[in-house]
Amino acid sequence: MNLEKFIQNALEEDLKNEGDHTTLASIPARAKDKARLLVKGKGILAGVELAQHIFHAVDPKIKMEVLIPDGSKIKKGQIAFYAEGKSRSLLTAERLVLNCMQRMSGIATKTNRFVQEIKGTNAKVLDTRKTTPGMRELEKWAVRIGGGHNHRMGLYDMIMLKDNHVDFCGGIEQAILKTRKYLKKNKLDLKVEIETRSLDEVEQVLAVGQVDRIMLDNFTPARIKKALKLIDGRFETEASGGITLETIRKYAETGVDYISVGALTHSYNSLDLSLKAV
Repeated sequence: MNLEKFIQNALEEDLKNEGDHTTLASIPARAKDKARLLVKGKGILAGVELAQHIFHAVDPKIKMEVLIPDGSKIKKGQIAFYAEGKSRSLLTAERLVLNCMQRMSGIATKTNRFVQEIKGTNAKVLDTRKTTPGMRELEKWAVRIGGGHNHRMGLYDMIMLKDNHVDFCGGIEQAILKTRKYLKKNKLDLKVEIETRSLDEVEQVLAVGQVDRIMLDNFTPARIKKALKLIDGRFETEASGGITLETIRKYAETGVDYISVGALTHSYNSLDLSLKAV
């Protein structure tokens, strides 16, 4: 993860070549202070390690005392960490730290709820590519902190033959065979997953083989059980499509290997955090 690039881009967006005029106007250059990260909600904390990188990028002399590490359960009134250094530096870093930590903690909290809901099964909760442009790696980091697992990071690290690929290509067999030819020609070692929309499509995939995982998209739990009998452990399986906190347990109990949930990164509520002077 190129944290330095992300942080520099974010700071440049906020400061341009001008600087923090509010802070420069009101705070003496030599002033020093101490601030605390105050928790104002309940959930899973995420982004503490990132906050350390942000403070260091703004001012390497800022010192942090971490009281609660990433992945911890938190509740209103707790203090996650203290940051001490030049007042101007603390104020300049404040909003970027909070923007990142609030979002990451919200994602980690939502992810953890899904993970806890299927506890005791063998299924794993996956994220998707439904992320905020420019923040994907941070959001997927938050998923891991919350106990979930990352699907592919992008279009570059896995083959994912979705419905449009299959339809544009002329069918399942053509899509798989062309993909294998492409991988061989370009000497690429990438996992191949293919989306199926019906039991008939599952059977078509089984007839061709040459994939690593079969996605069962918008299948009911009952239909997934039928699909798993057909697949019979020959390939990894993934359930996807509109799966909620209320329904995920039923999907996990079918015996499917993975359950992908786009809502982890596109429908979360940011956790309320504040950076306050001590």
